Amino acid sequence: MDQQAEKIKPKNTGTKKVFDNPILERLTRTHISVPITILMTIAAGLLYVAFVYTDYTHLTPLYVVGLYFTGFFLFTLIEYIAHRYLFHMKPTNEFKRKVQYALHGLHHEYPKDKDRLAMPPIMSFLLAIIFFFVFRALMGTMVFGFLPGFITGYCGYLFVHFIVHAYNPPNNIFKGLWLNHAVHHYKDNTQIFGVSSQLWDYVFGTIKK
Repeated sequence: MDQQAEKIKPKNTGTKKVFDNPILERLTRTHISVPITILMTIAAGLLYVAFVYTDYTHLTPLYVVGLYFTGFFLFTLIEYIAHRYLFHMKPTNEFKRKVQYALHGLHHEYPKDKDRLAMPPIMSFLLAIIFFFVFRALMGTMVFGFLPGFITGYCGYLFVHFIVHAYNPPNNIFKGLWLNHAVHHYKDNTQIFGVSSQLWDYVFGTIKK
């Protein structure tokens, strides 16, 4: 188990103040519905452009659908990679330790803090804008079909992440995801990095049996 995991003991109640300034502190918190609403509105707007302004995008409806599901699928891989290698980076020096704690260690210390189960809305909006320009540069107008799928994947991750932390294990399709994420938090945080899907855990051998 890595160094960070040994230091952090999950607390199932309470929260932790990040900033003394009340405005900055408030900006670190959000209800899960806020970023999902903002991001899905952006995704809907992009899809509207893709389907309606075909003279500009040069995309057929079938191609847009294909791009959408490609973006959704790619997000599941990005989710896995970011969780495994960024959020759980080894704290080999003080700088990495602080970055890792700010990004994810705080969540592992207070896993049931409902106000910190998603990035603040401002960060979500800025990341959506950044991803738009990055993918626009890489794939041109295909971004109008691809990015909505990518955003939908992220919103699906937010939704699943929220319900597995905020509620008891459900008797439905989310139960397996709930149990696997509980193993990651309370048993072994070097395993099971997928939240919305364990596909890549099976591919890369990080699923705990």
